[in-house]
Amino acid sequence: MREIDQNLDGKGMRIGIVLSRFNSDIGDGLLSACTSELRKLGVAEDDIALASVPGALETPLILQKMALSEKFDGLIALGAIIRGETYHFEVVSNESARGVSEVQLETGIPVANAILTTENDDQALARMSVKGAEAAQVVIEMINLLRCI
Repeated sequence: MREIDQNLDGKGMRIGIVLSRFNSDIGDGLLSACTSELRKLGVAEDDIALASVPGALETPLILQKMALSEKFDGLIALGAIIRGETYHFEVVSNESARGVSEVQLETGIPVANAILTTENDDQALARMSVKGAEAAQVVIEMINLLRCI
């Protein structure tokens, strides 16, 4: 059996990031961790493009536009959905995740989904650095994996 090894070499890759501005403190932390990790993995600063959107529900449309532009090897969705007192949390969480998944399945461009869904601000703050860095690793790994298949 031939096994395809994990490859986290991001040299020469063009990455698009869509950042939700809702819960901006969490989003900024995700972005900082993500871009720092992308640079560690070899992605050049000039090869990273950032678009911001009002919230998580707007994220899939911009991801789709970026994927169809043929300007990016991979995309990253960043944001935070924090539970409130209404059913709206479930709607936003489910629909944004569905939309992000649809973009990658319909376009063949990998999308790392780092839109946090948490019960409270403390959980989001605790996860933002790890999830931001993981998103960078996921998108680089998936780009390389797709290139090998």
